[in-house]
Amino acid sequence: MSIPCTTGRHDDHDVFAAQCPCRDVLDVLASKWSALAIGAMEEGPQRFGSIQRRLEGVSPKVLTNTLRRLETLGFVDRTVYPAVPAHVEYALTPLGRGVAEPLGLLRGWVEGHLDEIRSAGTEAPAQV
Repeated sequence: MSIPCTTGRHDDHDVFAAQCPCRDVLDVLASKWSALAIGAMEEGPQRFGSIQRRLEGVSPKVLTNTLRRLETLGFVDRTVYPAVPAHVEYALTPLGRGVAEPLGLLRGWVEGHLDEIRSAGTEAPAQV
């Protein structure tokens, strides 16, 4: 199902179309680190270190790149407070809060069905 483009930049939005810019957004949101970073910020603004501790296993480089991509797409605001050292907080924008709900449902579904998935013979990989 395609949706007419309201900006006039293209005819419609269709994630199944190879050239649709929707795919770039879907690529970012389908990333496990993006989905988890958005979840980590659902309770309010967070500092980088707090997000990194919550997302066990993410490297500083990957988290930095993830937060930059989310900021570029308008899902996250980055605020720098003047201090020594600089105090930086990341917070969900209204757009980010809007996508947090469906991503939260997906995270909950995965947690709720993992045993069922594994017992069906589809062993979840330890690292992807």
